[in-house]
Amino acid sequence: MTGAGTTAVTGGTAAMESAADVRLTRAAPPAVIVIFGATGDLTQRKLVPGLYNLATQQLLPPETAIIGVARRDISDDDFRAHLRAGVEAHGRFPIDEDVWEGFAGRLRYLSAPFDDRHGFERLREMIEEEDAQRGTRGNRLFYLATSPEFFPVIAESIGAVGLAEEGDDTGRFARLVVEKPFGHDLASARALNTRLGAVFRERQVYRIDHYLGKETVQNLLVLRFGNAIFEPIWNRRYVDHVQITVSEELGVGTRGGYYDTSGALLDIVQNHMLQVLSIVAMEPPARFESRDVRDEKVKVLRAIPAFDAASVARDAVRGQYGPGWIAGDRVPGYREEKGVDPGSNTDTFVAMRVMIDNWRWSGTPFYLRTGKRLPRRATEVAIQFKQAPHLPFATSAVESGAPNLLILRIQPDEGASLRFLAKVPGPQIDLRVVSMDFTYGNSFLRSSPEAYERLLLDALLGDSTLFARWDEVERAWEIMQGLIDEWSSRPGPYPNYEAGSWGPAEADELMSRDDRGWRRL
Repeated sequence: MTGAGTTAVTGGTAAMESAADVRLTRAAPPAVIVIFGATGDLTQRKLVPGLYNLATQQLLPPETAIIGVARRDISDDDFRAHLRAGVEAHGRFPIDEDVWEGFAGRLRYLSAPFDDRHGFERLREMIEEEDAQRGTRGNRLFYLATSPEFFPVIAESIGAVGLAEEGDDTGRFARLVVEKPFGHDLASARALNTRLGAVFRERQVYRIDHYLGKETVQNLLVLRFGNAIFEPIWNRRYVDHVQITVSEELGVGTRGGYYDTSGALLDIVQNHMLQVLSIVAMEPPARFESRDVRDEKVKVLRAIPAFDAASVARDAVRGQYGPGWIAGDRVPGYREEKGVDPGSNTDTFVAMRVMIDNWRWSGTPFYLRTGKRLPRRATEVAIQFKQAPHLPFATSAVESGAPNLLILRIQPDEGASLRFLAKVPGPQIDLRVVSMDFTYGNSFLRSSPEAYERLLLDALLGDSTLFARWDEVERAWEIMQGLIDEWSSRPGPYPNYEAGSWGPAEADELMSRDDRGWRRL
């Protein structure tokens, strides 16, 4: 961001000169990667483009094999053509024919139902063939890119044919990557974990949340624990409140059938937003290692009181969009979207106040909001500091509402801004809010790795730092279960906000009761 009142922050001459040559230095070990749901949208748009990006950077060893499993009956060549179209449309790097030729040679396809024992026996044979021919050292990474109902079925079939076993003495690994949603409530999450745990040990299970793979979310950790100026003021004494926003212009599009079974609370708040909150609020870990980081995140979640009937009524707001206008176009209400029940009780907007009952944050509210069909797409964390205790300037010289504000932009325009008061040039004391702004694109002159690209590499390396551990997932469900129960037991006042607005009036009232207001992005 440039212009009046803004100072751009760059990474320095040395960083800019070397940025083009900088790349990740952690190469993955050889492995057979098996993707279940290989003809689906996630595989074509995210997973295979991410793997191709790794191959382009020489981070995916040439011995690595990729086997796609799905029910559709297609040939290996058709499978490769399908995936190439995804890489061309969604890859971070343009297709290099030499790289693609080598990458495509690793791709194989198996048509099999996910509950077919014979199909999994054939899969085992294919893995053994790849291991013998390529030298993958017996390493296996299974990725569940399917509908959630198939997660336990696939895991149990993997175990039944002996593919879940690891070689503790040889270092041979077998890992399972599980997409969200991990259950649809506390009971179903526990049931799913029990079935997965009967086949895989906890250390083998990688519950993926793509938000944690975003560079800007990871930068939260660096900003907090790599800069001595922030940690002393990162607490209740100096922070007035924190706002975490995930807003979307889009409606449900073609996902109406799926979204109508989840909604904003389950799709965004219970996983993505609580993960971001735990990173913002956590204590400094002793080391930046998987166990230490995740231990501190769990401590935050355990300090958040679970919702009950009283706190739901006081601290949570739900909404569902009706017809309205987005960017000058008339758009339908949620109940008019394709695949949505005309009488749906599904929330498309959630706002809430969360308190953290620990020494650092006691009395400091965290406000969360997310919604579809809002005026703009943005994901950010805004940390508003308390007003200075005394300003020795004339009241007229100071802009109203001028506390310091640190804004961490997760998407789009990834970066951070620090807002503070400065004197306007001139003979008298007039103060104005200005910003120091950091953007990834301007500072490093290189594209950031896609979230799935980073997380796939971490899973291959056995680095679970950016994946959710079971006790994290379970505690997140425990916090939200009372809210789920209350809202599912009675219909919502829907629709209660127009598409193109910032949500229902009750969300503004939630803040105004505390003499605060939402940031208008």
